[in-house]
Amino acid sequence: MKILLLGEYSNLHNSLKEGIIALGHEVTIVGTGDNFKKHNVDYSIHPSFFTNYWFTKKIKNTFHKVLNIDLNHFETAIRFYFLLTKIKNYNHVQFINSDALETNPAFSRFLYKKLFKNIKSRSLLVCGDETPIVDYLLKNELKYSILTPYLKDKSLKNEFEYTLKYSKPNYRKTFEFLKVNCQSIICSDIDYKIPMEKIGFKINFIPNPINTDKIEFQTLEVYHKIIIFLGINRLSYTKKGIVFFEKALEEINQKYCDKVEIICTENLPYSEYISTYNKCHILLDQVYGYDQGYNALEAMAKGKVVFTGAETEFLEYYNLQENEVCINALPDENDIVKKLLFLIENPSEINRISTNARKFIEKEHDYKINANKYLNVWETNSFLLDKVKLP
Repeated sequence: MKILLLGEYSNLHNSLKEGIIALGHEVTIVGTGDNFKKHNVDYSIHPSFFTNYWFTKKIKNTFHKVLNIDLNHFETAIRFYFLLTKIKNYNHVQFINSDALETNPAFSRFLYKKLFKNIKSRSLLVCGDETPIVDYLLKNELKYSILTPYLKDKSLKNEFEYTLKYSKPNYRKTFEFLKVNCQSIICSDIDYKIPMEKIGFKINFIPNPINTDKIEFQTLEVYHKIIIFLGINRLSYTKKGIVFFEKALEEINQKYCDKVEIICTENLPYSEYISTYNKCHILLDQVYGYDQGYNALEAMAKGKVVFTGAETEFLEYYNLQENEVCINALPDENDIVKKLLFLIENPSEINRISTNARKFIEKEHDYKINANKYLNVWETNSFLLDKVKLP
């Protein structure tokens, strides 16, 4: 098969690509690289003209301030439009989400229609913010979610602009368009499986693919100090609950500075982020999750002890015991401090969880096994093509 993957936010599509290629297929990724993260893509639609030069940035900012027009959206759409002649002979296309092109929703629908004239087999991946996810989370029926800070304090609305945009009519229309014109919807972890099924969607659940052939396991040796890493993305600072980690680290540093070394970074490109945390023993990821996100999984593959989502739903699905493969990080700095202290005082537990983490990734997230699951879903699409109707 010849596969087209649209969008990349976390390295998920790149690892999926590696798995599909290993199974003998051809893959192309198109995307912007996701801002400062600079993820690898085969064809970039990054709006470089309006982001790389001071004078074009000034023009862009003026348009946005006066006319509320985002020139980045225009440039991205134009770049994708001129790519259409190069990406038409594919057996299947998968969208990382409904905003895979990161442009104006109306532009997206126009370009998707053009693309659909040549590619009939399609799937939509739900692996982050998406219209039905936001719809469900706004109901506030879970004990917590990424929208918990906003639901408690509506003054934080601007910090949730990216997430809440999916509930706006124009973005909702784009999701509905893809829902009708894709034969399958795939979810990548429990955080999205729960809302999608609660709302009544029929989804294919495939765990995130992690390339364990490329990611080397690192035995954690504790010599003098335990190294704790916190990588901050300012765009998702509040919805990941980073403030709880910061408060916990402040207490840990005050009381146990002789036993720990703390590394904090901010808004690093993906490749630099990965290399920076290599020497750490413990990685702090997020507190509002039920399952692990992509960064957490890659860190677990290296053998890091990750504070992330590991709720009951996750443990039950994978038939795990609590704290076996990672640490369930709650939105409570005192709980985080307690769990960090346990590891500091019991370093043998770090090695135990580290080994279990790697084994778990190899068993449940192997990139070739999960890539094959994607291929099976996509191949099934060929039997459903008669149901696809373009508006």
